[in-house]
Amino acid sequence: MVSRSCSSRSVSCHLVSTVLLLLLTKCSILLDANSDGNSFKPACIELERKALLKFKQVLKVPLHKLSSWVGEDCCSWLGVGCSNQTGNVVKLDLRCDVQGMTPFTWACIGGELDSSLLNLTHLNYLDMSSNNFSGTSIPSFIGSLKKLRHLDLSDSSFGGMVPPHLGNLSNLVHLSLASDALSAETSLWVSDLNWISRLSSLQYLSLAYVNLSKASADWLSDVNKLPSLLELDLTNSQLHHLPQYLPHVNFTSLSVIELSYNHFNSSSPHWLFNISTLVTVRIDGCSLTGSIPESAWKQNHCSLQTLDLSYNSLSMDVQPFIAALSTCSNSSLRVLDIMSNNLHGSLPESLGSLKYLETFSSGRNSISGLLPATIGNLSTLQVLNLDFNNLMNGTIPESLGQLSGLYVLSLWGGSWEGVFTETHLQNLSSLKFFSLSSTNSLVFDVSPHWTPPFNLFSLSISDCKLMSLSFPAWLRNQSDLTEINFSNVGISDGIPDWFWTNPKGNFMWSFVDLSDNKLRGQLPSSVNFYPGAYVDLENNFLEGSLPLWQNVMELSLANNRFSGPIPTSIGEQTPNLWSLDLSKNNLNGSIPASLGKAKNLYWLDLSRNHLSGTIPRLVMTETIDFSYNNLSGHIPHFMCSQLSLVSWLRLSNNNLSGEIDKSFQNCTRLVTLDLGGNKLSGSIPEWIGGDLYVLMLGNNRFTGSIPQQICNLPYLHVLNLSQNHLSGFIPLCLGSLERMKQLTIRFDDSYVPSGTDIPLRDLERVDLNVKGVAGYEYGRSLLDLVNSIDLSSNNLGGEIPEEITSLSYLGSLNLSRNQLTGSIPAGIGKLGQLETLDLSSNHLRGSIPLSMTSMTSLSKLNLSHNNLSGPIPSANQFQTFNDPAMYEGNSGLCGAPLPTQCSASDHDDPGSTKEHDDGSGDRGLYISITLGFIIGFWGVFGSLVIKRSWRHAYFSFS
Repeated sequence: MVSRSCSSRSVSCHLVSTVLLLLLTKCSILLDANSDGNSFKPACIELERKALLKFKQVLKVPLHKLSSWVGEDCCSWLGVGCSNQTGNVVKLDLRCDVQGMTPFTWACIGGELDSSLLNLTHLNYLDMSSNNFSGTSIPSFIGSLKKLRHLDLSDSSFGGMVPPHLGNLSNLVHLSLASDALSAETSLWVSDLNWISRLSSLQYLSLAYVNLSKASADWLSDVNKLPSLLELDLTNSQLHHLPQYLPHVNFTSLSVIELSYNHFNSSSPHWLFNISTLVTVRIDGCSLTGSIPESAWKQNHCSLQTLDLSYNSLSMDVQPFIAALSTCSNSSLRVLDIMSNNLHGSLPESLGSLKYLETFSSGRNSISGLLPATIGNLSTLQVLNLDFNNLMNGTIPESLGQLSGLYVLSLWGGSWEGVFTETHLQNLSSLKFFSLSSTNSLVFDVSPHWTPPFNLFSLSISDCKLMSLSFPAWLRNQSDLTEINFSNVGISDGIPDWFWTNPKGNFMWSFVDLSDNKLRGQLPSSVNFYPGAYVDLENNFLEGSLPLWQNVMELSLANNRFSGPIPTSIGEQTPNLWSLDLSKNNLNGSIPASLGKAKNLYWLDLSRNHLSGTIPRLVMTETIDFSYNNLSGHIPHFMCSQLSLVSWLRLSNNNLSGEIDKSFQNCTRLVTLDLGGNKLSGSIPEWIGGDLYVLMLGNNRFTGSIPQQICNLPYLHVLNLSQNHLSGFIPLCLGSLERMKQLTIRFDDSYVPSGTDIPLRDLERVDLNVKGVAGYEYGRSLLDLVNSIDLSSNNLGGEIPEEITSLSYLGSLNLSRNQLTGSIPAGIGKLGQLETLDLSSNHLRGSIPLSMTSMTSLSKLNLSHNNLSGPIPSANQFQTFNDPAMYEGNSGLCGAPLPTQCSASDHDDPGSTKEHDDGSGDRGLYISITLGFIIGFWGVFGSLVIKRSWRHAYFSFS
């Protein structure tokens, strides 16, 4: 046909027709060759195949991981992608994505990245994420792979500096260097971010967990030069500066910004509110302060789906903030997390207008007022967390019962009142996690035989009153329940058998807290718990013998009525035990030696029982409290072996004897040492030291003097050496105890059991004599507020050192029943925080110092049985001291509350006039002594100076 149409045409037409015929023939051949339906696939390029094999050779490849890398066709190898047109390798995807595996398992690649990759000149996709390169650096040659559009080296344990050569990859669209940061060796860092600004095509950037602290404070300007950026993730990148303003926002297409867990400590950024395209904003845990402008959210938030500002220090009224978010008629907000800030005000009714909201978390704030009834309009709500807003009050709206999709409902720690009924829960068929507590008079009125619409995983109801005091039988239908807290709800009943062995399926408890009730009866000897379970049944009326529960890790049966011996095999049958509290029961017998086989036992409290015998060997225990028992013998030296971890040791009020063994020098971790109320003897060791926080050696038989080394304890808050046979003087250096000069919070007992949001009680306790009340029990976290010195009932002599008045945060000082002389230090008024002062039964003389009237915190005072004289002050706190007994035995004192009135010859009341006792009588005595010394000294030695012959005679004689 072609030749016919060209019959009358030129020669050029024939040439064209010939070319067309050749092309048609070629196409026919190709079609015939692929007549089986397969598409044409170019062969692998030999140079690139060799490059891949060399690349593999340098890697540490797990067995069978790259077993397909054999043969001539490299395009069919695992993780290799080739161009369909040219056969060039364009994609290398070797990420370790085995589900459930970590970068350190057999399934992942290690070694190094070889420069043979440079022969893959068409490579545009490289993914080596989630492997294990053991801290090797990212090679700078990657910056020469100019055609790369996708580069992902995240979570692969690379270390060292990120090479700025990556800035040469101008075609890059996706860059992820997020670090797993498992150690310093596998942490990435950058020197600056200038190279980022050259990646003009970048749409996705993740430098999460990469250390950017060395980058310029102007890091945001570098990122702002990426006009195509859609997603930015700089989570936990150690940034310390968040600019508040940008002259011009260049990344106007930004939809995702994640800056969580940096250290900005600044107000919220204004430039952020000018980006209307934002869909996800996460700036949680960044110490943001101040407030967020209401106007910004009214104008630019309508595309927002996730807003996470939790764990900051934002301080603003929550009502206008939420009201502004709800002004968009087409609001798409799904996640609003503002928990753990300083938000105040009440939740607005407009909260119910956020119709697509799935998560609302505003716990741990200062939000007040009612929970609006419009909460029932949020038909898509899955998570509602209002924990620890103790100013939220009133009745809880019944509209909660309309939220059929609710998965988490947490109303813990409010001031709720009224009655919580079945109506509040009637349609919550999706509910899995439910917590409720109140600091007010909330009543939980649910029938014991109610059939709930849900099947929970976790249930916590505490500090409110059950309408029915019987054990809630409706729990029997909760076949998936593994965590339960019914503490302090007034249950007065026995624990039914079905609670421990639910007949529905493989039922096991992982968390049980039934403390602070009136539970009666005995416990089953065997219960099937999850490994690592937590069980707290303290403060009840349970009785009988102790159970042995194998999988329990934390067990508290304190303050019950258990009796008999501790099972001898307890350490063998509960090998995973982490903490054990059996205090305040009626247990007898000896402490089982098998506890030494519980190698994970961290905390052990057997105090206030009737245990006898000696102390057995324990292994790796950090907290030991055996106080108030009948233990005897010496304190075993192995308690402070070279491998000792003990930090809290209470053996007080037993019958222990002997001296403190030198092995205690090995207890370098010791924080509290309470050995009071025993029969220990010898001297207080001079080597005592370390980081002791509490030192209590009172009511023993120690002799000798108080060692100066006690003054070298930098963290000492409590010192009790009372009721011993100590002599000598009070060390002047006690005034150098630093922790008694300032308020210092050292302990942070924020431990929370797994699967709950309920802080545990104080694990460690100490009995102190505070405000004249003996045996007052202080938990560990409250000890930071206690500064106490008790040296009473010894044979200490000399004067009270003036240096002790520098302990400005001392709360209690007891020096009574000693042999102290001299006067009360004139500067004692500097002890402004002192609440208890007892100087009775000594030989103190002189007047009561006027400065004591400035001790406005003083509530307990005893100056009786001394030789004090003069008028009793009447200003400030002294007006409240109306008991004459605190001054009796001082014949020279006068004035109220004593019946002895001050005569005209006495000084004016130092508390009511400005004519104070200036000590002029004493001053005259001192002047006379000084003049006598001067006259006598110069009468002799002056003559020697003047008379040369006398001087020679004197020195010749001497």
